[in-house]
Amino acid sequence: MLDFPNAKINLGLNIISKRPDGYHNLQSCFYPVKWSDALEILPAEVQQFGTTGLPVPGAPGANLCLKAYQLLKQKYELPPVHLHLHKVLPMGAGLGGGSADAAYTLRILNKLFGLNLSVETLENYARQLGSDCAFFVQNKPVIATERGDIFTPAALDLSGYTCVIVYPGIHITTAEAYGSITPKAPDYDLEDLLKQPVEVWKGKLQNDFEASLFPKYPVLPQIKEQLYAAGAAYASMTGSGSAMYGLFKGDVPANLLFPDHYLIWKGLL
Repeated sequence: MLDFPNAKINLGLNIISKRPDGYHNLQSCFYPVKWSDALEILPAEVQQFGTTGLPVPGAPGANLCLKAYQLLKQKYELPPVHLHLHKVLPMGAGLGGGSADAAYTLRILNKLFGLNLSVETLENYARQLGSDCAFFVQNKPVIATERGDIFTPAALDLSGYTCVIVYPGIHITTAEAYGSITPKAPDYDLEDLLKQPVEVWKGKLQNDFEASLFPKYPVLPQIKEQLYAAGAAYASMTGSGSAMYGLFKGDVPANLLFPDHYLIWKGLL
């Protein structure tokens, strides 16, 4: 069975407080985009896992797809499978690609072997794999709170906008991003601001990681300014970086150009 784990962007990201369990309480709007990996899972005689596309760091056994398989196998009599992941989404970019791969593994296994797991059950399994994994079970716009794994549906439709995502090849780990963050309560109401026109968001809808990461990686604010100069209604870093995105009403100017080694995705939301 073949499916396509997609990325997400963060519309605002407020890091509010440090939790006793070592994580942080946050608030953000997660919005799915159509840039995706490809994941195929087939029954097999012996367990197999392979990757193509972008190199995936770390030992193969530590991959979240395999961890998702093993998590379900502890409870259900799953046979060996052949998992093949074609990696397109860059890592260390704040796009949630690894989390999507894990969640889609759960979704595919649920369908492939007729486990009949509910959405709630799948989300609970996904939460054990990563803070934002559960989002990709339903894959709909949400306001995410607590660790980023408690969701409220977001009445937000950006279908008239084109999204341009720019990844400059800078891998920022979650530990690096959170190591320099100073939690604070936001000075705006995220849900109220998202109800306003996208053009109002500039300068108001904030990703808290920009304050600490922009001075360290000056190319990131340069990309943001380039997106605005090209006519983006709103531009921001997504997640803990380093991917930047711009939302354009209508066509994207042809003169919006970036270095050849950057990964660029453009598509309708």
